[in-house]
Amino acid sequence: MCLGIPGQVVAISDVDNKLGIVDISGVQKEVNLACVVDGSHSLDDCIGSWVLIHVGFAMARIDENEAQATLQLLRELAGARE
Repeated sequence: MCLGIPGQVVAISDVDNKLGIVDISGVQKEVNLACVVDGSHSLDDCIGSWVLIHVGFAMARIDENEAQATLQLLRELAGARE
């Protein structure tokens, strides 16, 4: 089973390698944005976007409501585990 974590792109860190900084619940990580860049979405268009992250890659763009709902569910799961 794979788990994708929502995060918001806050900056582009390496244009040549299509890397960006993504904020995931207050933790910032560098991720590869190549999978979410195409003819209609440039690298610069990623800033402010919500993406689904898996093993260091932004796999898909998602809307903010979906991202917030997923983050809330993950917080609830973490709370149940405690």
